[in-house]
Amino acid sequence: MSKELIETILRDAGIHVDGPAPSDIQVHNPAFYQRVLTDRNLGLGEAYMDGWWDCPQLDVFFHRLLTSDAERKVKTNLKYLLRLAPAFILNLQSRSRSRIIAQRHYDLGNDLFFSFLDPYKQYSCAYFHQTDDLAQAQVNKLDLIRRKLHLENTDHLLDIGCGWGGLAKYMAEQVGCTVTGVNISSEQLQYARSWCRDLPVRFLDCDYRDIPGVYDKIVSVGMFEHVGAKNYRTFMRLVHRCLKDDGIFLLHTIGSNFSQFTCDPWISRYIFPNGMLPSMAQIARAAEGLFVIEDWHNLAPHYDRTLMAWHARFQRAWPELRKTYDERFKRMWDYYLLSCAGAFRARHIQLWQIVMTKDGRGVPQPANLRG
Repeated sequence: MSKELIETILRDAGIHVDGPAPSDIQVHNPAFYQRVLTDRNLGLGEAYMDGWWDCPQLDVFFHRLLTSDAERKVKTNLKYLLRLAPAFILNLQSRSRSRIIAQRHYDLGNDLFFSFLDPYKQYSCAYFHQTDDLAQAQVNKLDLIRRKLHLENTDHLLDIGCGWGGLAKYMAEQVGCTVTGVNISSEQLQYARSWCRDLPVRFLDCDYRDIPGVYDKIVSVGMFEHVGAKNYRTFMRLVHRCLKDDGIFLLHTIGSNFSQFTCDPWISRYIFPNGMLPSMAQIARAAEGLFVIEDWHNLAPHYDRTLMAWHARFQRAWPELRKTYDERFKRMWDYYLLSCAGAFRARHIQLWQIVMTKDGRGVPQPANLRG
């Protein structure tokens, strides 16, 4: 019964078991069908990691699957709902739990991340405006942020969730402004401090809720996904407190088409523990009464291209990485990068850059935003 149901759902998406197309799958273990039916997204991902099935082009597979709304066709079971329940009841992104993501993902090892990232170490969506090159596209993204913030050399910029310090380095070098970066990843902070040691940049190891000071401009890139719905308002209040009255705030975040309190179970278990994608409504509610939204820019197609570029680089780097990481890790990383590329391609998830001010002073935005 489970085999017939899963095969029907796949056929409706244009995917065939043991078919010849690049998006077709090859099933190696007959227990695959019941595992997917029981554990849905989690079971599908874990079965791939375990080698129970393969697909020549996972990104195309997920694009087709998500476009067909396959997840809705698999009946929810109690076991699956119980797995999601803690996110509804508990604050999984509290202070005491906030460093879990750093320890389990961002501190995996710089060798892994630097094998596929650009020279500015940007682990977020690039901007492929008039280029096919990842490095140039990431510079485009950084420059787009600079222009949206109207950053000047007299500004003090706060970077919430600063990664390895690439954005801080770019802004300090290109604009000459002062930058304070905040992070909770020990690996990233150690690298950032060394990399930017001769620039007007400082890095703080602290939870965003404890950020001190007041700043001319504030940016947060790829960090809001770790804040959690129970803390969105807290985050916006913190930014409001830290931003000067005439300042500008830019939020760069992956977003969901629907308001939710959970993340994909496989992504949460293996890639981003306790992650959560905000919806437009959740962001707007969190900002209400604190900020005026000046501009809302969707860059989702660019994240598809970014992930495909990362995956190509990861493949080229694997002969060296395999000395440290095993084959199951590789299958996990392939699945992560390509499933996310397919999700962005299907417009199942989005990438937003949102510009806000306290007083709605009508910040002019760059002319070529939609390229």
